[in-house]
Amino acid sequence: MTKKFIDLSVSLQEGIKSDPDFMLPKINYHHHNETAEEMISFFPGLKKEDLPNGEGWAMETITVSTHNGTHMDAPYHYHSTMDNGERAITIDEVPLEWCFSDGVKLDLRDYDDGYVLTKDDFKSEFKKIDYKIKPLDIILVNTSAGECYGKDNFLSKGCGIGKEATIFLLDQGIRLTGTDAWSWDAPFVHTAAKYKLDQDPSIIWEGHRAGMIKGYSHIEKLANLDKLPDYGFTISAFPFKIKKGSAGFVRVVAILE
Repeated sequence: MTKKFIDLSVSLQEGIKSDPDFMLPKINYHHHNETAEEMISFFPGLKKEDLPNGEGWAMETITVSTHNGTHMDAPYHYHSTMDNGERAITIDEVPLEWCFSDGVKLDLRDYDDGYVLTKDDFKSEFKKIDYKIKPLDIILVNTSAGECYGKDNFLSKGCGIGKEATIFLLDQGIRLTGTDAWSWDAPFVHTAAKYKLDQDPSIIWEGHRAGMIKGYSHIEKLANLDKLPDYGFTISAFPFKIKKGSAGFVRVVAILE
């Protein structure tokens, strides 16, 4: 049977609005015509003219946050503890069985920017697509942020997932979720406006903090979710192992039969 692969990851890129200014990635490109001497240094007697077109290798030096690009958050990112007091696991400890399973996509593009989804909202969305969640399904949310990646308004776009809604998923055995937005939570600019009114700190990062109750991971800055069916595909999303890291880069791929 023929398989179809859909890349759900963005490329790491500098010079675009992908993150807050303080954490934007920097990439220094070393081109073939600049690195011949590096290659020659390994081989005494070798001359530049001995190399094809006098070229060395291409490589890049990058300065990044583990949360740049498409990445997976570990429970450790959200708090020092998970599962009501246990030590939170880091990205190199995330179970592999969380990372390869049946995928489910929810189209949430009609929700207002900054809206925080509730348990009842999720129930309604799963009813719309006639799907019953099973343990270790990977739940992906397609928000209005996806089409704005790299644009000036990216950080303010999309709805978010609240604590109650997140725990609803975790109670049914979900351990990996994903969003095309900058955060699993609502954009901070909208949360800050609400906090200014009532000074309630419980609304800050509430979807992430659900991991204190039950450990889980989520993927942020996904792409091409609009190309997926509601379900009937497999997700492969194994994170790069960074010792004691709060997150790891991940190449997320949807596999359709």
